[in-house]
Amino acid sequence: MLKFRFVDRGFKKTTVLLPGWATDCRIFDGLDLDYNYLLPAKFSLQSFPEDLSGQLDRLRLRKISLFGWSLGGFLAAEFAAAHPARVEELFLLGICGRYGQETIAGAKDRLRQNRRAFLAKFYLSCFSKVDRAGLREFRRRLWRDYLREMRLEDLLQGLDYLAGAAVDTTLLRRIKKILIFHGGEDKIAPFREACRLKARLPAAKLILLPALGHLFFLNPQFKSLLDGQGYYRP
Repeated sequence: MLKFRFVDRGFKKTTVLLPGWATDCRIFDGLDLDYNYLLPAKFSLQSFPEDLSGQLDRLRLRKISLFGWSLGGFLAAEFAAAHPARVEELFLLGICGRYGQETIAGAKDRLRQNRRAFLAKFYLSCFSKVDRAGLREFRRRLWRDYLREMRLEDLLQGLDYLAGAAVDTTLLRRIKKILIFHGGEDKIAPFREACRLKARLPAAKLILLPALGHLFFLNPQFKSLLDGQGYYRP
């Protein structure tokens, strides 16, 4: 069943917040962006671009921003490639061009063997050694719920999607404003992957958070960066 939640925060612009694998939109609760939020609660990974386009029609939203992290970055890029006229800004966080088939297959095997242990290891690997603040925030708000609630079936479907996902940089060149944020200590999508995307998207801006990992936006440094540079100001 398709379900989106619109949060009117009193701003002129709206951004679609797209979470990564093994997470949901609660991962963004600590952010305070100067946008209204459109949050996907239930949706199909395979039909996401058309589903979101239909939702925008129902809400009478002509253009939106896309804020996609990890798997959500692939969804954001896929929508932007299919509907460039509807995208005002594209924010890609912790994303790579594609994941290797062996990496995905290995993750599926370990997940089937012990879902909870694999998830715990995955979540820990999303943080760099020095990012105690980000890990502390994740443990406080989400650790127990995610380990308990993330269903094996949904996790495997997410990995199936990632096995075939790829960023089409040729089509994305039609988007005028693209910002790529990446942690320099990212173990899930190494920083070199962001550099490769930037090389194929000359107009995009790459912003590095050198000491942080895959889940860098839970660290106060990310919010300070946005506030100081005005990257997300409408």
